[in-house]
Amino acid sequence: MRKPRDGYFLRAESYFNVATEIERLDEGPGGPPIIDSYGGVSLHEQSHGESFLALLDKRFGGKGLYILDEPEAALSPQRQLRALKRIHELVQGGSQFVIATHSPILMAYPESSIFVCTPDGLRQRAYEDTEHYEVMHEFMANPRGLLKQVLAAPKS
Repeated sequence: MRKPRDGYFLRAESYFNVATEIERLDEGPGGPPIIDSYGGVSLHEQSHGESFLALLDKRFGGKGLYILDEPEAALSPQRQLRALKRIHELVQGGSQFVIATHSPILMAYPESSIFVCTPDGLRQRAYEDTEHYEVMHEFMANPRGLLKQVLAAPKS
């Protein structure tokens, strides 16, 4: 067990507040601007997805512990794949990630351990046995059929 050299906790819904606080702190006196650690461009001047990728690419320095809560909220499927590539680079360099996600794309990361919350506590599951995978697989196999079924279902 070694001490991480870097770390970050991200809640997707509070990232806007992080960006605002960075700007507020950078207005005051002190050392180098914090925004430089995020690529030097205001996070508010980028799309939500671009600013999240700047976090991954510029702020995450490696050999760290990164805890992410629903990072897919900011990312299209293509950008989720881009994020996975960066996560992989960081893992190869000794970083560790704990990610709470509903994204079948992010859950597909090779050799990841997937845990689901159940009434009996946390349980490990195979990727193909997660509800998120099953729903997406069924949708991709027959989108019209699934939508017809869902939209025709009686109101519960």
